[in-house]
Amino acid sequence: MLTRGSWHRFRALAAALSVLALVACGFHLQGKVELPRSLANARIEATDQQSDFYSSLRSSLTTAGANLDGPEANAAVIRILEDSSSERVLTVSARNTPTAFLLSYHVKVAVDYQGKVLLPAEEHTVTREYSFDETELLAKRRESDYLTQALADDLVALIMQRLAAL
Repeated sequence: MLTRGSWHRFRALAAALSVLALVACGFHLQGKVELPRSLANARIEATDQQSDFYSSLRSSLTTAGANLDGPEANAAVIRILEDSSSERVLTVSARNTPTAFLLSYHVKVAVDYQGKVLLPAEEHTVTREYSFDETELLAKRRESDYLTQALADDLVALIMQRLAAL
């Protein structure tokens, strides 16, 4: 039978071994990306600085430790060449009213550093379906906005993984 003191030691040892196992398998918290030194100072060039993708990318880069407001001479340039979202009717009812939509978010991104192309222009598109009910119009509009933001966040996670691999 374990005494109270040995039980606490056993629990502490079990917790430490669990953390060690997670670290050993390469586990990292989602959203935490280590960027290469070439992206320590960066700037984002985009035509639409109010888009969901732009603001989420800016936030993720800052969280990862990139200095986005530093001197521009040694800054990597992350160019958002395309940034668009769209919505189209997927299915309609017998009364010819929409019952499902398909949301798409598309970006094209390139990265340059000191005259060298680190990441040639890459296009990425993510899509998601959602059901629609005209009696819940306001809620469905909010759901559409939420899903568009979620799609932008998914694309940012993908781009951040690509940047970390540079």
